[in-house]
Amino acid sequence: MADAAGSTAAAPPAVAGGVTAPRGFQAGSVHCGIKAAASALDLTVLVCDAPASAAALFTTNLAQAAPVTVSRHHVERTGGAARAVVANSGCANACTGETGLLHARRMAEETAAALGCAPEQVLVASTGVIGVTLPIDRVVSGIRQAVGRLSHSGGAEAARAIMTTDPFPKEHAVRIDTARGSFTVGGMAKGSGMIEPNMATMLGFLTTDAQVPPALLRTALQTAARDTFNAITVDGECSTNDSLVALASGASGVSIDKDTYPALLEGLLAVSRELAVAIVRGGEGATKLIAVTVSGGQSVDDARRVARTIANSPLVKTAVHGADPNWGRIVAAAGRSGVVFDIGRMTVHVGGTLLFEHGLPHDEAAPRAAEHLQGRTVRIDVSLGAGGTASATIWTCDLSAEYVRINGEYRT
Repeated sequence: MADAAGSTAAAPPAVAGGVTAPRGFQAGSVHCGIKAAASALDLTVLVCDAPASAAALFTTNLAQAAPVTVSRHHVERTGGAARAVVANSGCANACTGETGLLHARRMAEETAAALGCAPEQVLVASTGVIGVTLPIDRVVSGIRQAVGRLSHSGGAEAARAIMTTDPFPKEHAVRIDTARGSFTVGGMAKGSGMIEPNMATMLGFLTTDAQVPPALLRTALQTAARDTFNAITVDGECSTNDSLVALASGASGVSIDKDTYPALLEGLLAVSRELAVAIVRGGEGATKLIAVTVSGGQSVDDARRVARTIANSPLVKTAVHGADPNWGRIVAAAGRSGVVFDIGRMTVHVGGTLLFEHGLPHDEAAPRAAEHLQGRTVRIDVSLGAGGTASATIWTCDLSAEYVRINGEYRT
């Protein structure tokens, strides 16, 4: 059985440094005045020492923020090449009209001017309150200061600079050993609410010092995101600003082709899984991480659909928050997922305790399951008994009164 992080394999060795752990990457972060607290970092510039291969995934929400529009255009125009990413927190620059687009382009232009590269080689990301105009003069000043603070050890501050309601920064890096040599994959992410991306996460940045062609990097990014960033949900909401960017510097000298592709994917999966699960554990008002695993499906899509329906159920999430082993809510959510299965062959386990089988409850086991639900990490395992072997895991968190408070006061 997989652990709470959904992995049954030994993880590659972790290394320090986060997004700047791979060779060839620097970051500089500052407080430029978007956030009210003077001690709160709110802008970061992530730079590759030389032009890097780039790939990106963006929100599927039709109400897309200005930085998403600009970054998508830049990746397409360069054919997958980038020198830097500039990101701010505290203001999403979403639903801000033509002014928002001008400001996103200005962020790219100012970063490019400071680095001596083309504006199209700079990607832009923003996160925060929707419908608020960026204080662009402060942002421009902040970009110039951030470039002056670039450091190969700047990953930790960069992870803090992209936070909004996140209770803690999220960063991770691993070393991958191959017959051709070793390379590193690093990353950082932010996300706490408005999380069900259907592409990536609210903001995520992955780096590697492997040498990867842009097309292959995009394939690896899509594959890694499918079972990590695309397998999480906090509240079932898809943001206007979701962006996931991968950059490859090539500084390790290890080239990626069809023979070494599995090693690259291993690294991206390891970092992405760590960041994605951290997003859920740090969900707004969350007290518990919940791993919902569905097996016995006719296809992976079927298993994933059932798992996501259970994970998004407010009734399931509140039951977990209250340590109530209410298997009926789990069965009901699975039944409305649209996936065909026989309830007489279905089983439900909570924390390894069987609560439902052959269409009947095992209520005598409820106290044991309730004890498991008291912990900070919860496992829900559902077998559909649909005659298939496909399985999928979706991670979510409990739904608490604190979530309502945070989002009820978000703009006020």
